[in-house]
This record gives sequence, C-alpha cells and structure tokens, in this order.
Amino acid sequence: MNALAEAVGSFALTRWVLRKSRADFERWQAAALRRFLDRDLPRAPFYGEAPARLADLPVTDKALLMARFEDFNIYGLTATEAWAALARDGRVGSLTVGASTGTSGNRGLFVISEAEKYRWLGAILAKAAPDLLWRGMRVAVILPQSTGLYDSARKSRLIELAFFDLALGPENWREALKAFDPTLIIAPPKVLRHFATEGFHLQPKRIFCAAETLDPVDRPVVEDFFRLPLDQIYMATEGLFAVTCRQGGLHLAEDSVLFDFEPAGDGLVTPLVTAFRRRTQIMARYRMNDLLRLSKQPCRCGSPLRCVDEIVGRMDDVFRLASGSGPILVTPDVLRNAVLKADRRIDDFRLVQTAPDGIQLRLPPSLADDAATAALQAMRSLLEGRGATAIVTLVRAPLPLETSRKLRRVECRLEREA
Repeated sequence: MNALAEAVGSFALTRWVLRKSRADFERWQAAALRRFLDRDLPRAPFYGEAPARLADLPVTDKALLMARFEDFNIYGLTATEAWAALARDGRVGSLTVGASTGTSGNRGLFVISEAEKYRWLGAILAKAAPDLLWRGMRVAVILPQSTGLYDSARKSRLIELAFFDLALGPENWREALKAFDPTLIIAPPKVLRHFATEGFHLQPKRIFCAAETLDPVDRPVVEDFFRLPLDQIYMATEGLFAVTCRQGGLHLAEDSVLFDFEPAGDGLVTPLVTAFRRRTQIMARYRMNDLLRLSKQPCRCGSPLRCVDEIVGRMDDVFRLASGSGPILVTPDVLRNAVLKADRRIDDFRLVQTAPDGIQLRLPPSLADDAATAALQAMRSLLEGRGATAIVTLVRAPLPLETSRKLRRVECRLEREA
C-alpha cells in the first residue's frame, strides 16, 4: 500500500470507528488487539511469542525500553544506531527515528516505518480537523525540535506545513509565521500565551496546544485573544494519546491504543498503554509517567472513545514531603490550585521543590504584594493541613518565556527514587 493510501485508509478507519456504539467499539478493539498480540508483538525479540492474554505480559517503562531498545523493535535497531541516525537526518533506511524533548532529563527514542508515519497523519487529521482538510490547510507546528512524523504532512497536496523552531525564540520567526498565515496552529500553551500577550497578528481557524500540560490559568488568555476554543493534542514519544473533539471533549485514542489505568490517589490515574496499531517498535503494557483525571460522563459528541477531564501533570512532579506520620505525596493539581485560588490577580507562578523540606514559590515583581503574601500563606496552609514539614520561601523574580525547556509551573527537582 502506498503512502497516500495509508493516510486515506487511516483517516477513513478513524472516522468510521467514531460512529460506533461503545459496545460495538469494544468488540472491534478486542479483535484488533488480538491480531496485534498474535501477529505483531511476537516479532519483537523481547516478547518472542504471543501471550494468551494481554495481562500475561510484563509492565514496561522508558528505562527498560532504552536499556534494551533493540529488543523492542522488529529490525534490531540499537539505541546507539538510533542516536547516530538522529544526529544526521533521523533516517535509517526507510525508517524514521525520533526522540522526546526529555522533560525529566531522560530522553526517549522511537522508530517508525513510512506506513506508520502516514497512518499517524491520517488519524490525527481525522480527529483534529476533518472539516478543514478539504479546503486546504496551512499548519504551523511550533515545537522545540522537528520530528520525522511531520514529513508525511509536508508531502500531502492538501496540507501546507511549516515548522517553527521554538529553540530559536519567537522573535526570530515572528514575521515568517505571520506571512505563512496558518489556518491551524499546534504549539505549547506557553507559546500561544506569548502570542496573546505580545499581540501576534494571526487568524487561525483552530488552535491546539501540545507538548506541555495545559494549566487552567493559560486557557482564558489564549481563548480571549484568538476568539477560538483552545483544544489539545496529547502526544508523547510513545504515540498519539488524545485529541479534543469539536464539542470540547478530550478523547483518548482508543482506536489505536488500549489504555489500562493504575490508581494514583485523589481520583487520579496513570496509564498503561498498548499501541496495537504499531508494528515497528512494540509498546505493550508500557507505563506512562502522566497523571490523568478521567471523565465520568460520555461526551455529547457521541463518540465511543472515553474522555479525559484533565492532564494533571507528571508523576515526576509530585511533591514528596515528610510528615509526622511518614512520607506524603502532593500532586501538581492540588499545589497549582492552592496558588491560583489564593488571589485572582495571580496568572503566572513557579512552584519548585528544591529539597526534601524546601519549596520555592516564585512570583513576578509586578504582582501586588498582598496577592503574593496570600499565595505564600495558601501554600503554607495547604502543607500544614496535610501535616507536611516543609519551609516555603517566596521569591519575587521575572518569569520570562523559556524556549529551551518545557514549562513546568509545578516542578519537583529531587532525585527520583527507583
């Protein structure tokens, strides 16, 4: 099957699946998963044979994948070979190699085939902008690094795609972006917020945030500026995991990924993912590092795919604190909400755990002193209420746009325990 046929077939399959009932969808998904377990998974040396059930497989994670990279892809490509390819043009024969930006200081590799690249393109277009596709699209992708995934879009006659390197800084490509006049923008929330605060002259038809957690404080700023709803694409090295529908529901990509969930406390879960449409690099029962809050209600759009209410953050950024009754964990959403609810004038901050008993609250000098004091007191009250023994220090300093790393308003800088 040629590349265009892969993209069109994936687009059609994705749109067809979205029209199923939940019961019919689960039957289709179970059959697709079974084919993957019988046909594709045994081709990776790590597995070797088809399991009777998915639950019989071991749980994997990034550390294991990177330590035995050649055992998880069907071509035996080693991590050393993949890094070398990435330093050149990201190609190994007909394969494309990519890597994560390394939010937690530990970059992850992926390798995909040409067919998978176009399959991904068809799926994301079917979810993100099926109505814009037939009118032609100018897509601006603004990320810290380019990836071979987007090469497939550049070759489509229906899509004009331009990549803008975030690492160079917005002022280096502001005029080029304006001249490109994108109809669809994909960028981290902090960049979309920067466009708003700096008054960039752009008139897209849809805007998607990606690559970072969307904090509630950014949404109104971006939506008011563009006069559009801010949608999300939840994507990682491990694959495409969720896209916002036209009704505002953030739907899990259950048509290509089976999700199992492990409870993480406070109603949050961490996903175990099995990418049953990937055939080059096998990912089965792979533990993600993200914290999600699942929706309890189906979306009014009628899709059978489940929704996520919020991508809260990363397990890496859970604060680990001591208390009189032993260690306690405080999740990023709880910490973020304590700061933002302290005073409605607070619209940006950084909260960093710098030591087992030390937390730094950074607020801009332009914020009124009484608002800063309220935020400091709110943090101290939150920790006191949970019995945590930690000292919160207030720092007044500018919070400029950082283009060299992902924005993490709540960040734990302690060494992570095994």
